[in-house]
Amino acid sequence: MKKLYVVVPCYNEEAVLYETAKRLKSKMTTLIDAGKISKKSHVVFVNDGSKDQTWEIIEKLHSDDSLFSGINLSRNRGHQNALLAGLMTVKDVCDVSISMDADLQDDINAMDEMIEQYLSGCDIVYGVRSKRATDTWFKRMTAEGFYKFMDILGANTVYNHADYRLMSQRAL
Repeated sequence: MKKLYVVVPCYNEEAVLYETAKRLKSKMTTLIDAGKISKKSHVVFVNDGSKDQTWEIIEKLHSDDSLFSGINLSRNRGHQNALLAGLMTVKDVCDVSISMDADLQDDINAMDEMIEQYLSGCDIVYGVRSKRATDTWFKRMTAEGFYKFMDILGANTVYNHADYRLMSQRAL
């Protein structure tokens, strides 16, 4: 069975971290029980220099359950750098990784389909938003503008994809 590492960048997430951990534990347990992933799979929270109790909560989660572990960056380095730090840390110990935001704005149940796609031979599976209904008008317009601009520049992008994605060890 394949070892899945879920990488979750965190910045000032104390308000949601316990609920996020509860839902991720439930999902990971379901995947393990179904024989889709190894019992040696983990959730890795990456603390991006939070100013609240995020790191202390990550330490508590780890001390209570070995499913959870954490990486503590020395200062805030930005979301993408925290994500990269997490992925580069797990790349040599996992078979496959899934990255997602700590606030669980993406459908956690999509992990099942991501794993299925991986098991059928895909090295990268993107989570793509079907709608941006919860985003503000400004956020929707800037996101749409970004994708249009990147298209003009000739970039090969996946419209409305998020940091919610699966990558095999080979892709990492």
